[in-house]
Amino acid sequence: MAFDLKDTYLFSQLTDSQLDRVRSFTHKIQLRDGAALFESGDEARRFFMVVDGQIKLSRLSLNGNEKVIQVVSAGHTFAEALMFSNAPVYPVRAVALGDTLLLAIDNRDFLKLLRESVDTCFRLMGDMSMRLRNLIKEIDDLTLQSASGRVAGYLCGKCLLNKSKLPVEIDLDTPKGVLASRLSVKPETFSRILNNFTSQGLVRVMGGRIQILDPDGLRAQAQSAGICGQSVGPGIDDA
Repeated sequence: MAFDLKDTYLFSQLTDSQLDRVRSFTHKIQLRDGAALFESGDEARRFFMVVDGQIKLSRLSLNGNEKVIQVVSAGHTFAEALMFSNAPVYPVRAVALGDTLLLAIDNRDFLKLLRESVDTCFRLMGDMSMRLRNLIKEIDDLTLQSASGRVAGYLCGKCLLNKSKLPVEIDLDTPKGVLASRLSVKPETFSRILNNFTSQGLVRVMGGRIQILDPDGLRAQAQSAGICGQSVGPGIDDA
């Protein structure tokens, strides 16, 4: 599903004239799978909204391994907080997962709009506050909780988004290796956890699809690790 500016939280309360202004300093970027949008350390002159596809935000560790910080899905913005820095640079690398369409919004022009609209400023502040709370919760999940609990929490979060009757079926629209990194587990550990959940009758894995057979059982796994099932995983679209 492709999204327009007005479909996104940050812009949803703008008037038609304000939306027209934003569109006037916005341009589209089409990326092929694996293409880089920007590199860590590049000057941050724009922030972005994903219209279709996904963007992977990542950093390299000291030993050269990639750590996926976030996977941004369609309808969400990222990198907007950088517009408030004096000399902003992107702290992460951004790469397309699959063919991806983006909107790039100029920071300086959007700041002019913010100076004219108190309501828009408060919406941006509220959005950033919510993201900060999610990031704090995520730090707890990734550093204090078990790998099994994190995977169970991710699957529980997917269940909450899917209101269909059992079995709930999930399409893994993010590659398993990227998802494993996002959950701070090794790919082989991620596969082993899914196999363990399968043997317990909690899930059934069918290639890139997972059937949730026992949501209550998964929730028990997540709750035993102190995870609510909503803060960890590629559904977190913050930057």
